[in-house]
Formats: sequence, C-alpha cells, structure tokens
Amino acid sequence: MRKIPNHGTLRMTKVAYPLGLCVGLFIYVAYIKWHRASAAQAFFTIAGAASGARWTQQAFSSPDSATHSHEVFYGIMFDAGSTGTRIHVFQFARLPGETPTLTHETFKALKPGLSAYADDVEKSAQGIQELLNVAKQHIPYDFWKATPLVLKATAGLRLLPGEKAQKLLQKVKEVFKASPFLVGDDCVSIMNGTDEGVSAWITVNFLTGSLKTPGSSVGMLDLGGGSTQITFLPRVEGTLQASPPGHLTALQMFNRTYRLYSYSYLGLGLMSARLAILGGVEGKPAEDDKELVSPCLSSRFRGEWEHAEVTYRISGQKAEGLYELCASRVSDVLRNKVHRAEEAQHVDFYAFSYYYDLAANFGLIDAEKGGSLVVGDFETAAKYVCRTLETQPPSSSFACMDLTYISLLLREFGFPRDKVLKLARKIDNVETSWALGAIFHYIDSLKRQKIPAL
Repeated sequence: MRKIPNHGTLRMTKVAYPLGLCVGLFIYVAYIKWHRASAAQAFFTIAGAASGARWTQQAFSSPDSATHSHEVFYGIMFDAGSTGTRIHVFQFARLPGETPTLTHETFKALKPGLSAYADDVEKSAQGIQELLNVAKQHIPYDFWKATPLVLKATAGLRLLPGEKAQKLLQKVKEVFKASPFLVGDDCVSIMNGTDEGVSAWITVNFLTGSLKTPGSSVGMLDLGGGSTQITFLPRVEGTLQASPPGHLTALQMFNRTYRLYSYSYLGLGLMSARLAILGGVEGKPAEDDKELVSPCLSSRFRGEWEHAEVTYRISGQKAEGLYELCASRVSDVLRNKVHRAEEAQHVDFYAFSYYYDLAANFGLIDAEKGGSLVVGDFETAAKYVCRTLETQPPSSSFACMDLTYISLLLREFGFPRDKVLKLARKIDNVETSWALGAIFHYIDSLKRQKIPAL
C-alpha cells in the first residue's frame, strides 16, 4: 500500500527552517552588539552628600587608545564674573590608579555679566541657555547625565544687594535643573575669595604636574579687580603656627589632605586699590561730587573714572618727585593690611591676572607667551613711568599708579627684589583660571562619596 504524504508536516517544515534561521541570526547579532557594548562601557553610581544627586558615570575607552582602560569624564564650570559669563567644558581622561589628565577644553564667553540683569532676572536665562547649548555640542549624549554642571559667581554678584543676587542665582538654578546634565543642590553659588585662591592653586599645580608628585608644588598669586589672593603649601611648621586666623585652609584631593596657606584680601584688587589711592570710599560717590586728586596721575590729567557703577571725577597734581609721592601714598594704603609669610620668599610662584597684564603692557614679558621676571622689574618700570609721566605719557593714565601699587604689594608679601615670578596666561594651552581647579575639585569630591550601584 502506497503511503499517503502528510502535507501538513511538509508545510510546517518549510516554515520552521527559515523561521529558525532568522531567530538564530537575530540572537547572534544581538549577542555581538551586547558584547561590544559591554566591552565599551561600564556604569557605576556616585552620590554627592551635599547635593543628594546620583551621578551615573560611564567609563569609555579613549579614542586615541587601543585599549579600553581609559576612563573619560567631563565637567562644566560657569564663571559668572563682573564683566561677563564664561563657560568652560572640560574633558578628562584617566588610567586606573593615576591622576587624571585634561584632554580638551571648550570655552565661550558672553557679555554682560549676570549682575547686569539684577533688575530683569528673566533676561539672564537666555545667555545661560546659549552657553548650555555649547556644552551639549561638545559633550557626547551618553555622558550628559554623568556630567556635573556648576556655576560660581565672583565679584559682580558679591557687590549686589543680597536679595538681587539670590534671585539671579535662583533663575540660573532653574535653567540648570531643566538641563540634561548632573545638577546638585550646590550647583550655583557665590564664590568667596579663599575658594577662588585655592581653586586657582589647584589649576596651576594640576597643569604643571605638581599634584602628581608628592612634596612638589608651586604657589599662586592672583590680582583681580576687587581682591588679591596668595596661596601656597607650607613646608615649614613655623608658617602654620605663625599664620593669623583665617589664613589656613584644608583641601582634600586624591585621598590626601593639603594644609594650604591661602588668603584673599578684599579691597586690595587693582581697581579697588586705585580708588583707595585716590582717596575714595568703596561703593560711595565722592562727597559733594568732589574731585579726587592724586600724585600718581599726570598733573595735566583730568577726567572721569567709573568703578563699581560709581563715576568719580579725578585729576593729577603738579609736584616734584612724582614716584616718591606716589609710593608714599600707596604705602599708606597698604600699611598693616597684608600678612607677611616668611616662607613665601622660598616658594616658586606663578602670578596671574593683572600681574600678567601690567607686565605684558610694559614689555616685561612676552604678551602672548608670558615669561619670568623678578619683583624688582615692576619697581624699575614704575620709577621710569612715573618720572617720565609729564614728558612721555603712557597709554594708560593709571600706569604710574598701577605699577607702583603692584611693586609695593609684592614687597609687602615679603618677596625680595630678586625674587623670580613666573607669569602665564596659559599652561599647555589651557587658561590658568580658577575654573579648572574648581570643577576638578568638585568632581573629585563626588568620587570620594561613591556608593555601590543600586
């Protein structure tokens, strides 16, 4: 008897084989994708105690490396200064067990500063959002949730009435919270002078590689408009014991604690010093609109000068021995204002901001590359400019005053005339601002508070 074929079984076989092949191929492709993805990234969670925020950080291999051992991470720091708001987008890379290195920085600035929106807070959001878009363009999407976003305001907001400053900061925080980046409760704040000095110290020691070598560090001198900072790591016990209250601060990084000598002298920044030398009072117009007269200005000079939103009428005075008279007036302003740490004269220092600008303007260093000089160079330049003020007017009416002030300020800090200072605007093409140190310290503090992933 002939066997009758089972057509139902044949039909099932014809369908099953292609279906099985498709399922097998799908599983194989999915496995390959999963394998590659798992080799390229790993997730772990960090909690910030102050912010209570969870930071999911991703470890990716460096694009320039053939291995998958580089950890790459980002940080965003907004510098809200008096004249503008600047964003720094930093990219870091780190090998296991080593100090991170900075692999890239993106920078953009907008004017005016946040303080200009004190009476129209809503308008401040547009500029902040524009800068946040810069961060989005330069940070890969997969890193957004893991990237800390921080804004620190300096002199501009310090000078505003407290309520106006807080409203501006609150508006910034609202914009930050709506962004895709990691935002903690402490993401927006006004920076005090000591923090500014310490952050700048971290920056210069990070960029010079000193943080990688225990026992090796450089000091930092910064001269801003409203304040000036000095920060270094003491090696002599006597420095710690002789330091006045408020001149020492502890910094924890890389599982080490640094006991730093750091102090910010509010009112001794270059612009505030100008006002004091002229005889004015910070934040107050001259009484009865009186003209402020100074021997540090040319006798032929008469004009107006604006500082902290107050306009002053100023003029020079005719006198013999202009440098000596100017130096005497500057000495009166500085008298008993600055603590002298004897150890400082033996520490290698970098000097920034107006130290750099004045030195470059008068040919003491290369305007682009920076360079080194001795403290006495400022005094030599001051004497020349002041004594030739009437016959060879400099480009700046304040040149005699500013150079005299800087030279005497450095002497008040205890630096001898032959003390060498290094002046740099950039180290390895990275701006020597406090922003790098501040975000780096912030990220390091989050890492110290790492918790197991849930």
